[in-house]
Amino acid sequence: MSAHAPHGGVSVVICVYTEDRWEDILAAVSSVRAQSLPALETLLVVDHNPALLERLGKEFKDSEDVRVLANAGPRGLSAGRNTGIAVSRGGIIAFLDDDAVAERDWLRHFAAGYEDPQVWAVGGRTEPVWASGRRPAWFPEEFDWVVGCTYKGLPRGKVRVRNVLGGNASFRRSAFDAAGGFATGIGRDGDKRPLGCEETELCIRLTRARPDAVLLIDDRAVIHHRVPAGRERFAYFRTRAYAEGLSKALVAQSVGADKGLESERRYATRVLPAGVARGVRDFVLARPGGAGRAGAIVAGVLTTAGGYALGSFRARRTGATFSVVEIGDAPADEGGGPS
Repeated sequence: MSAHAPHGGVSVVICVYTEDRWEDILAAVSSVRAQSLPALETLLVVDHNPALLERLGKEFKDSEDVRVLANAGPRGLSAGRNTGIAVSRGGIIAFLDDDAVAERDWLRHFAAGYEDPQVWAVGGRTEPVWASGRRPAWFPEEFDWVVGCTYKGLPRGKVRVRNVLGGNASFRRSAFDAAGGFATGIGRDGDKRPLGCEETELCIRLTRARPDAVLLIDDRAVIHHRVPAGRERFAYFRTRAYAEGLSKALVAQSVGADKGLESERRYATRVLPAGVARGVRDFVLARPGGAGRAGAIVAGVLTTAGGYALGSFRARRTGATFSVVEIGDAPADEGGGPS
């Protein structure tokens, strides 16, 4: 494996929005600083929170490897990522969630993927760190995407995929030149309804712009993502599943249901029925949580389908409500943070 980053190094973008995650943010930055393949820079993009912008600016004012800047676009994760892309200097741009820490070889495995010139994106594996110390007995691994983690049913190893998952992903800079940035109006916006799918839409758009593009997941590129207590509850599970249905409807409206739902069809027809069967078997064998897991899978499917149906109706009536922006060159001190 190459010991150097190709194409001018790797910039890491971490989007942040609340002081409640202060310790998590510092831990995320520390994990980037500890990489076996050093990052060219770490960009902390603050989403319309002046107090957090000022506090982080003071924290890293003497740091040459960390830059703090304000989201230059509308509120939300997509615009924050676009801001980071615009000011970054690396030929590869990696994204890390603000409540996650990367393992030491995270960037090394990402960089290795780009030794193949056909590879335009590389994602990794995201493991949950449960606030309670262990997975809730009722929580099915098939639905770990609800808490932003790699779920049962994704292929293992280093494999080609339709899309990478945004909290643990990297792209060639040229991917954004070819396809534009993350779509605004589709992904997360602070603590509002937990929408998603912005990375799915981007990846589909990228492969349409560059049909020869290869997108990979290398499950050796591991991060550990904190799951707060509130997200271990069934109420959040249901809310997130519903929001996923709404988001998937927007993506399907934009790119077509064939491409927008091709991975989901396999998941729904093969992975989830097998999960229900395992839950029922565990229930029959008196193993903890079997009935709960089977029930949660059924409830998750129905709730997601309900969100998709409503989202599709709204999209047909009003049209897609998100927009794609071109990534321009923003000044390095965009937003007033230290450069």
